[in-house]
Amino acid sequence: MVSSLYIHIPFCKKLCGYCDFFKTMSLVRKGEVLERIAEEMAERSSLLEGTTLKTIYFGGGTPTVCTPGELGALLRCAERTFDCSEVEEITIEANPDDLSEEYLQGLRAEGFNRLSVGIQSFHNSDLQMMNRRHTAEEAVAAIERARKAGFDNISIDLIYGLAGATLDQWGENVEQAIRLGVEHISAYHLTIEENTLFGKRGVTTAPEELSDAEYELLCKRLGEAGYEHYEISNFALPNRRSRHNSAYWRGTPYLGLGPGAHSFDGARVRSWNKASIAAYLEGNSLEDETLSLSERYEEHVMVSLRTSEGVNLEELETLFGGRKRAEFEATAAPHLERGVLLKKGDNIAFAESHWLISDSIIEEFF
Repeated sequence: MVSSLYIHIPFCKKLCGYCDFFKTMSLVRKGEVLERIAEEMAERSSLLEGTTLKTIYFGGGTPTVCTPGELGALLRCAERTFDCSEVEEITIEANPDDLSEEYLQGLRAEGFNRLSVGIQSFHNSDLQMMNRRHTAEEAVAAIERARKAGFDNISIDLIYGLAGATLDQWGENVEQAIRLGVEHISAYHLTIEENTLFGKRGVTTAPEELSDAEYELLCKRLGEAGYEHYEISNFALPNRRSRHNSAYWRGTPYLGLGPGAHSFDGARVRSWNKASIAAYLEGNSLEDETLSLSERYEEHVMVSLRTSEGVNLEELETLFGGRKRAEFEATAAPHLERGVLLKKGDNIAFAESHWLISDSIIEEFF
């Protein structure tokens, strides 16, 4: 069985207006947290016992507040702890202004082979509004430096649905991404969460009509440029899908290390560390829950329908029984008739043009 490793680095130099992930701007305890992650890796290694790691992912926060040597030390720890003989993808999330030529060369030397760069927009007005710490010019330069450093698997994040932005501005973002030739693009609609800077300031999103038009433009242009739309928010050139995120969507086991990180044993138990530096360092951070059959079914259907492959009926029956398969097919039937869902062999998936309304339809299966 294959598995994945996620390492959460909860430190940032600046708080972005939209970010809802656990993070802190205080770097005082960074060294302690990195040491504790190595300890936790050893303590919880049994979760992945008998599996082979395929992907390793450093997320945050901003992992690139750490030196390449600090990050590499955690990779060496993983190599000593797990079977890493078949690891295909080692990703690090990065801010553009951290990616100097020297830093990129350091990442390559430590073994990282994939970058996920948080660009969000190629317009400085958008970046300032989101409280990002890089400029549009720095974003483009960072991707160009990464190419020169030898990275041939680069993903970028973009955000649409910004109030005050125009469809033309969003189109310029998409065209710039295409010009850069990055292998993977994740495009997310702005979501306002209460505990974020945006939530506290009462920031709003763009009107629904504009958001819909931005998504349609995104799908059309990236499709014309050769990108596969393989998940509702994710697009990749052929053979460049995110293997790490795809493993999540397939329900394979993964171990999450660091404060706020989540894990799954591949069967029934989901666990997570509390979003607290103090609790994490004290070693009393871990909590867990055992999913019922119904909860596992709902999660499987929800995650699968967010992908281009959709739900495989034979797999659904194997995992949850013939009755659940029959229930699913009965609920899907009227949507298949209307062309909202499509039958692809033994799979049922959303038509790309209806992914925007997928949430309301997915609820009908529960």
